[in-house]
Amino acid sequence: MAEVVIVENSEAAGELVAAEIVELIEGRPDAVLGLATGSTPLPVYLALRSRLAGRDVSQVRGFALDEYVGLDPAHPESYRSVITREVVEPLGLDPRRIHVPNGAEATIQHAGGDYEAAIDAAGGVDLQLLGIGTDGHIGFNEPGSSFASRTRVKTLTEQTRADNARFFDSVDDVPRHCITQGLGTILRARHLVLLAFGEGKAQAVADAVEGPLSAFLPGSAIQLHPHATVVVDAAAASKLRLADYYRYTFANKPEWQGI
Repeated sequence: MAEVVIVENSEAAGELVAAEIVELIEGRPDAVLGLATGSTPLPVYLALRSRLAGRDVSQVRGFALDEYVGLDPAHPESYRSVITREVVEPLGLDPRRIHVPNGAEATIQHAGGDYEAAIDAAGGVDLQLLGIGTDGHIGFNEPGSSFASRTRVKTLTEQTRADNARFFDSVDDVPRHCITQGLGTILRARHLVLLAFGEGKAQAVADAVEGPLSAFLPGSAIQLHPHATVVVDAAAASKLRLADYYRYTFANKPEWQGI
């Protein structure tokens, strides 16, 4: 079972996870981070701004989870632009070391294999940040995704397109296809950190952590990982049957173990 950490709010979650990332970088200056986009990981990136200030992060490497297919990388809502705006520039990372799947239609047929090869060449991801969708998707792995899947092109569900429409002028502007790390790719990372906040994520969190392992709930794949940490606020934890147990175990955990 994943370790579940219930915190007061998203800011506390950001500080907790940022501290773990800083410790990782201190021990391995060329650490490989798995970078998620969307609103969920923003508290982590915000906390990292102050924690990494003045530190040498020139060797840190990163791989984004996904990208839209056919969207100009210069578009403000391409994940290349989002990662640059929210992670690379504020944290002072070397943009040449931060990778995003190539969503260009001209090379899309082999873009998944290219990305897998780049991750392998980097030695794999040390810590992968994850959010979870209301339907349980992680990355752009929609319900029905194989637990063995690798980076590939997927067709977005109408629900996901509707959820992401807030970032575009209308839902019609949201691309129908994406290229995403597969569940099998994600599970190869050495540490998974899934974050979720708000009551709207409560059912997905409960199903992912305590429900049956099912391809219809892609987030449940974290149950297969030897080092998975789920960091949630009280609202997102509200449907967890073992919430009191999770609070007790974390309160009594040796500090040196981290998360």
